[in-house]
Amino acid sequence: MPNAGDSFITILKRAHLEWGEYRHTNTRGVVIGEGYLQIPSEVAYNLDITNNSITMRPAEYDFSTSDNFIVKDKLLAAGNQSKAEFAKQFHGSGHLKLLGDWFIYIDAHIGDQIEVKFVTPTEILLTKL
Repeated sequence: MPNAGDSFITILKRAHLEWGEYRHTNTRGVVIGEGYLQIPSEVAYNLDITNNSITMRPAEYDFSTSDNFIVKDKLLAAGNQSKAEFAKQFHGSGHLKLLGDWFIYIDAHIGDQIEVKFVTPTEILLTKL
């Protein structure tokens, strides 16, 4: 589990900004407005960010954005890396358009950097750099 003060920077790609539209699967129809934040594998392993396959610790995090567009909502650490218990992304818990809405608000583009900072082990602050 991450410690207070841990952080990492993720760089937005097209798939993060257009998750519901730009993907390499046909498991469901197109959904405009979905977004997510990638968790690089070395970050997931080093900070011990696990998905919900590990029931001993939560995969859900409280989060806010530094611009106060989002205050105290929920992110889910989901997907899996080569090591199946480690998460590969954060997305809105139960609301896949949550980060997409923020991306629109901050006028996010491919190549933009987002800082993911752990204020506590279970609370995150997102900042567009």
